[in-house]
Amino acid sequence: MQGRKHDRQKLITSFQLSSRIPKDNFYRRLKETLDLTFLYDLTKDCYGSTGNPSIDPVVFFKFMLIDHLENSTSDRKLVEHCAMRMDMLYFLGYNLDEPLPWHSTLSRTRQLYPEALFELVFDKVFSLCVANNMVAGRRLAIDSAPVNANASMERLAEKQPQRPSPKLLSQVEDHNQLVDSVPKPSKRQAAPVITAADHQLRQLKKRQQNLKHAPKTIGAGNEKAKLLSNKTHYSPADPDARISIKPGKARKLNYHCSLAVDTAQGVISHVQADFADGRDSQSLPAITLKLQQRLANNELRLEEILADSGYSNGSNYALMEQWNITAGPPVRMDTRLRPIQAPN
Repeated sequence: MQGRKHDRQKLITSFQLSSRIPKDNFYRRLKETLDLTFLYDLTKDCYGSTGNPSIDPVVFFKFMLIDHLENSTSDRKLVEHCAMRMDMLYFLGYNLDEPLPWHSTLSRTRQLYPEALFELVFDKVFSLCVANNMVAGRRLAIDSAPVNANASMERLAEKQPQRPSPKLLSQVEDHNQLVDSVPKPSKRQAAPVITAADHQLRQLKKRQQNLKHAPKTIGAGNEKAKLLSNKTHYSPADPDARISIKPGKARKLNYHCSLAVDTAQGVISHVQADFADGRDSQSLPAITLKLQQRLANNELRLEEILADSGYSNGSNYALMEQWNITAGPPVRMDTRLRPIQAPN
């Protein structure tokens, strides 16, 4: 006899998520292993004593952890995805009949917390990994990758010429008169204008004219063609974003993200964001210094660094030798990363 499932919704009077989540489920094991109650003390200075209760800080950081693990692209999709997964609801501490926080609550909370708080959380989680023998600290591998900025190349603005700063007023009356004459700022402030050197803007204007009147070749003779450079253009939506390019890829507004990973268990030991127009070798000293400080706080010592040739130059080799750290690019004849002794 052929069976047929009748789609009828009914009220569930007795149900527990824990009874439906398998024992070997990843988020169940993570909930039983990871204790994030230390977040209450770290975040208490970010809240007042009156007003409506906020989202639980532990819940917020669990959302951020799921966001990283599931590679979510937006807070809206993250909340929708969690609402459809019983194991994620169990990890967050929500029941089936409880509504999840709005996606805008996650965005506002992320803006509320200062950068220093996220660094403290990172240090605390790193210490937990050290306590559970997941970090050796002796050898670390460093690499970088561009991270897309939330800004468009089509909306780049040209930097304005540098102007001499106004003279300081010597009389108090003149100062008060100037303050009274300035219109009161509106609720929505305009984006700051970024300036550039006059000679750079003059060179840009000349090159733009040459590009428009060039012979009809590929990329030339186009009235809409523009020469975009970090020296002469910036993004009003994200002034810290920089134009960068990799071989075989289009020019985009990016950030330069460097990642240091402990080779013992693959634990991330440091993350650093820099301007995208810089080189890997320029960021290595700051990365190494932060790594040494974090490892020293956990009674560990950095001995070896593995990195590609983009991080190597004479000054970096000398600095690593001064800090008694063995460093070097990978051996070309082998695809595996191997440390080499810095030259004397």
